[in-house]
Amino acid sequence: MHSLTKKVFFSGYAFTVPTDVYEPAEDSFLFAENLIVYDNDSVVDVGAGCGILGIVAAARARRVLAVDINSQAVRCTKENAKLNRVDQKMLFIVGDLFTSINVRKHFDLIIFNAPYLPSEELEEDTRLGRAWAGGSSGRRIIDKFIHEAPKYLRPEGRILLMQSTLSNVKKTLHSFEEKNLRADIIAKQDLPFFETIVLIRAARTEK
Repeated sequence: MHSLTKKVFFSGYAFTVPTDVYEPAEDSFLFAENLIVYDNDSVVDVGAGCGILGIVAAARARRVLAVDINSQAVRCTKENAKLNRVDQKMLFIVGDLFTSINVRKHFDLIIFNAPYLPSEELEEDTRLGRAWAGGSSGRRIIDKFIHEAPKYLRPEGRILLMQSTLSNVKKTLHSFEEKNLRADIIAKQDLPFFETIVLIRAARTEK
C-alpha cells in the first residue's frame, strides 16, 4: 500500500486509508450508521473508496461486491477487508459504476456514496477528485448511476444513495420515480456553508 496512510475508526472497525483514496468523512459515517443489511443480502458497493460501507455491510450480508474506478481504492478495500476479517465474503473489481458487472447479475442492495459536489472538469481528472467531483451541476455521476442501477436490482431490492443538497435532491427523487422506484430521504445531516447531506432509499413501487 501507499506509504502515506491514515487510520480511520468506525464502530469497532479499523481502516487504513492512503492519500490517493477518499478518506471517510461525515457522509461516509452518516451512511454507515444508517446502513441496514439483511442476512441473505447480495450487495454491491459502488465507489467503494477505502471499503467502509462494503465492509460494514459484509458483517451481515451473504456476499458484497466492491467496485471502484480507482485501482488504489480497490486495493485499499481488499486490505481493509482482510484487516476486518470479512474478505472471504467480498469480491473486489476495478470499474466505472456498473461497466465491469455482468448485466445479468442482480443485487438485493446497491449502495453508493456518490461524487456529488459541483466541480470543474479539471478536478474530475485526478484519482481523488473522481471520489467527490460531480461536474458543474454535481449530478454527472448521480444521473448516470440512476439510469444504470435499476437494471442490476432484484425485484424486492433497494438502493441507498448519498448526495448533497448542492446537487438537487428533488431531481434525484423524481429521477428514481421515473424508473418506477419510490424514493425517500431516510437520514440527513447539516454541514457548514448551507449544505445538507442526505441518504436516499429507493425501492421498486407496486405495479
